[in-house]
Amino acid sequence: MSLLGAAEIRALAAALDLKPAKALGQNFVIDANVCRKIVRLAGVGSQDIALEIGPGLGSLTLALLDEADTVIAVEIDSRLATQLPLTVKAHSDRPENLTVVNHDALQVNELAIAPTVLVANLPYNISVPVLLHFLEKFSSLERGVVMVQAEVADRLIAKPSTKEYGIPSVKAAWWSTTSNAGSVSRSVFWPVPNVDSKLVGFIRHEPLGDEALRKRVFSLVDAAFAQRRKMLRAALGGLFGGSSGAESVLVKAGIDPTLRGEALVIEQFLAIANASSEMG
Repeated sequence: MSLLGAAEIRALAAALDLKPAKALGQNFVIDANVCRKIVRLAGVGSQDIALEIGPGLGSLTLALLDEADTVIAVEIDSRLATQLPLTVKAHSDRPENLTVVNHDALQVNELAIAPTVLVANLPYNISVPVLLHFLEKFSSLERGVVMVQAEVADRLIAKPSTKEYGIPSVKAAWWSTTSNAGSVSRSVFWPVPNVDSKLVGFIRHEPLGDEALRKRVFSLVDAAFAQRRKMLRAALGGLFGGSSGAESVLVKAGIDPTLRGEALVIEQFLAIANASSEMG
């Protein structure tokens, strides 16, 4: 299989009269070796159903088809979604193993085949919502590697009591364990972005509770970080009828009411949710 290089990417874009859209986070990978590296880091094998979000002109798609049993590519841009099967047919001997879904990724709630691995160069402007959406909706996803803006990656893998730690860090931990999978040079993209990129790996674990409990926990997380400099008894006061009510719940959960949200791991937010339910 032949992967796409810089000249082929630019030629495809010209043929489509495509000017990469900043609003859609369109920065296309033009380095085939980087694509192969990402697929390798994700451990994609012949038994995998690989899911790709925002395949663009197909650089990473071709690398995935080289290893996976099947590739499902979700692309919002209809021009790219139409072109992708043609590109794959010209470069791969397995074009029938590709399924293209021309849809907004955030509106995709089911797929014809259950994906096992997520590998994607995620659009920078919606990378966190997209990742959390697919972790929520597709329990079949076992692992993955996504390329995101460096500061977003730092937030996804951050540890408590650091300035990067926040809502993305905590929510991703409900479903998975995240890790730093490496950095990516700006030069591998066209057009060259004005931000650095990193790779984030994730491995799914059992969710910490059912969907109703997740929603309660996430509401606590949102409140705790809405004003992150506030102590928890004040930050959560709106959910528990005031700071004294919040303090009672926190004490029952074994959490110091004077801590801030940035000090808590997901299991502690779960303990708060459970304590509030027990107290009625």
